[in-house]
Amino acid sequence: MVTREDLESYLIRMDLEYEEIAEGMYLVRSRDEQLPIVVNHSPPLLILRLKVMDLPDTEGSLEELYRTLLELNAADVVHGAYGLEGEELVLGLSLQLESLDYGQLQASLESLQMAASGHMETIKELVAAAPVGGLNQ
Repeated sequence: MVTREDLESYLIRMDLEYEEIAEGMYLVRSRDEQLPIVVNHSPPLLILRLKVMDLPDTEGSLEELYRTLLELNAADVVHGAYGLEGEELVLGLSLQLESLDYGQLQASLESLQMAASGHMETIKELVAAAPVGGLNQ
């Protein structure tokens, strides 16, 4: 099973900047300043979560955005998922610490960043199409 020390070793090996913000919880940034990822060592899982954006207040429905996110979950983000946390749109995935290795962690971190950056234009367009006002009235 991957320990916190193993995880820190992997992050150093990947040349990532990280800060432990709570016990077993790290804020991880790549050197090219992409969106930071929260990495939570919570046995038996390693939970990766990336904040994509704050959702705006809207008068209209964000139904088209939500539908698109569900479609992306099914087609492009097979091992993770978009979700809502309060008023934030997040992208996350969970990994089993028992079988986690360096390559799997590296691929998972890169996958989250690539998915978020690849989908960002579509997400922003869908959010911009919703009327501004009170949240989902």
